[in-house]
Amino acid sequence: MTKTLLRGRVLSFRSEPAGPDDADAYLYIEDGALLVADGLIEGVGEFPTVAAQAPDAVLIDHRPHLLMPGFIDTHIHFPQVQVIASWGAQLLDWLNTYTFPEETRFADPDHARAMACAFYDQLTAHGTTTALAFCSVHRSSADAFFEEAERRNMAMIGGKVMMDRNAPEALLDTAQTGYDDSKALIDAWHGKGRARYAITPRFAITSTPEQLDMAGALVAEYPDCFVQTHLSENRDEIAFTKSLYPKARDYLDVYQNHGLLGPRTFLGHSIHLEPREIDALAETGAHPAFCPTSNLYLGSGLFDDAGLRDRGISNSIATDVGAGTSYSMLQTLNEAYKILQLQGQILHPLRAFHWITRGNAAALGMQDRIGTLEVGTDADIVVLDSRATGAMALRMERAETLAEELFVLQIMGDDRSIAETYVAGVAQSNVSQIRAPENAIPRLALA
Repeated sequence: MTKTLLRGRVLSFRSEPAGPDDADAYLYIEDGALLVADGLIEGVGEFPTVAAQAPDAVLIDHRPHLLMPGFIDTHIHFPQVQVIASWGAQLLDWLNTYTFPEETRFADPDHARAMACAFYDQLTAHGTTTALAFCSVHRSSADAFFEEAERRNMAMIGGKVMMDRNAPEALLDTAQTGYDDSKALIDAWHGKGRARYAITPRFAITSTPEQLDMAGALVAEYPDCFVQTHLSENRDEIAFTKSLYPKARDYLDVYQNHGLLGPRTFLGHSIHLEPREIDALAETGAHPAFCPTSNLYLGSGLFDDAGLRDRGISNSIATDVGAGTSYSMLQTLNEAYKILQLQGQILHPLRAFHWITRGNAAALGMQDRIGTLEVGTDADIVVLDSRATGAMALRMERAETLAEELFVLQIMGDDRSIAETYVAGVAQSNVSQIRAPENAIPRLALA
């Protein structure tokens, strides 16, 4: 068995930093190494010590770059890779104008497979090694999603959306077919290799009570599956939901009444929450997913991270591509910092990088496998170059601490800062990628 020795500056978190001076919360080794074998981290520590464990290992020297756990994205839409950066609208208009027409294309299995390859290329190019993703309503889109994850041996979570109303006919299932297709996908993919399934009613507006009953039945049958949906992103969305579910106490109560809340539930956005909803989140252990670039892009509102954390609620953080404007978790942290600044809340770079690694892994209940560089965990690793651009290199001439370097990456970093991404120990720059032929580039009309 070939072993690989990665040399560089090693940074991994043991817990969430309690403050800027909480050095016990993380491991930082200036001349460190990771020994990788059979997809796992077999050794971590000072380079001379780890190198002595495997003198015949293949050495890859990444100095002076940082070696960190691969990034984790907890809310992203696989079928929206070609509608990112679609101009001007708020949530409901954006869905009807751009998203729904685009998702109808995923009925074609060949298109779904091609987009799956492109989607995974973008994730790994931006340092993301695990994501919790929405597929389209089509069972074939979820198959394509999981097939590509299997090919790359990535720890991915996803599910076909269930939606039986308030969408184009080509995107509707029924309560029964949504249940049947989801059940078949769970049986085919959940727990196969590194794959996990997420039961995925898109949101209350696009599901009848009968469909949410069926989603709740799936949760009862498969309690180790994840649940993902949307909550309180936009005030018009909230008003529409309340009109569809007049007996519900509030938006979250719709999901709560159908047995969809629990510690494996992720609720995209969760911006405009009522006091009872916050109580319910705290009681059930469900996780809001903070999507800063999307919230700014659609003008949805400001996420109250500190207020929810004060109630013991564990917030995850995510890109929300395609309303989100970047696949980069670094740029996601950039915009998160600004949203929290507007509310007088602080996002220190140590906590920020914990959030997109071990923090999101802990929210998923997967911190024993991902989000860390501990011995025995999966070798999902990102190599970060804090001098990737001229402007970053100029700023780094004045950086004196690890926290300052991380903040440069947080504010100025993007895919150019990703020197390499390893998935289960395999460098993704070596993974074959599908590229469209030049004659497939469409001609653009002036408008």
